[in-house]
Amino acid sequence: MPALYTPPFTITPKALDLVVQVSEALGRLSAQAPTAMTPKLRRSRRLRTIHSSLAIENNSLSLEQVTAVIEGKRVLGPAKDIQEVRNAFAAYEALDAWNPASAKDLLAAHHLLMQSLVDHPGRFRSGGVGIVKGSKLVHVAPPAERVPGLMQDLLGWLKRKVEHPLIASCVFHYELEFIHPFADGNGRIGRLWQTLILSRWKPELAFLPVESVIRERQAEYYAALAASDKAGQSTIFIEFLLSALLQAIHEVAATDQVGDQVSDQVKALLKCLAKQPLTALACMKKLGLAHRPTFRKNYLQPALAAGLIERTLPDKPNSSLQKYRRTSKA
Repeated sequence: MPALYTPPFTITPKALDLVVQVSEALGRLSAQAPTAMTPKLRRSRRLRTIHSSLAIENNSLSLEQVTAVIEGKRVLGPAKDIQEVRNAFAAYEALDAWNPASAKDLLAAHHLLMQSLVDHPGRFRSGGVGIVKGSKLVHVAPPAERVPGLMQDLLGWLKRKVEHPLIASCVFHYELEFIHPFADGNGRIGRLWQTLILSRWKPELAFLPVESVIRERQAEYYAALAASDKAGQSTIFIEFLLSALLQAIHEVAATDQVGDQVSDQVKALLKCLAKQPLTALACMKKLGLAHRPTFRKNYLQPALAAGLIERTLPDKPNSSLQKYRRTSKA
């Protein structure tokens, strides 16, 4: 009888320490908000997740536009980008119905994510594929005829796994990206499936926007994938993703303290100002906004009125040198 498949990886002291830190941070977050998340808070986190995961794939819509699409409002933007948002929202909303170790459910999730975007959503690829960065070929995926067997092995390992869910979710994410089972959509399905695996351990992790951290650290994300490819095991990628999960929990704890009554737009502005004061134009650029009245009405003025930000030149509100910074209240 052939040996059962186990993906190659090493659980390092660094990874173990990060597992402990993530578990402790989750405990503190639960203590900070002992009652269940409100529907508004769950929705806010999910919209940030969708916006960031799609932005990694070069979707051009801002968080405000993503929110408008989900609310059924008319949005001016590329039809493909709007369809991606609708698909992603449907997929994340269906998380509870799926079994992480089911090939059928994985294909169903890919169909939801990629319907109307690719020719054959919900099917494994039928041809070869490589990943190119610039002019450099950085990864050649296994031949298409091996994909069903490789995915069966990987899902079988996931079903009988003995590793901590934090470790197992990272391993699965890497292995799926290595196999690259679909012609398109592998990155977003990998991030979605890691969220699914984690949500079976801690349900609140279904609403952790770790994708926003991955988007900020996108170069590190791809570097960790490449380094793990070179090493022939997912160890480096595991350490990176655990650190991203820890950062996401810390950021959620900080933004949740702002208050459930604060809008998603104000929270996004506060995040822009987390490191240093910025001009209104710089804030708009980071937020992906082009319409100044919208920025002032939905972002700047509510944050000023709530005392969450302040002007660096309070006596000269219209100065061309004016910047905004977070207050101690924020």
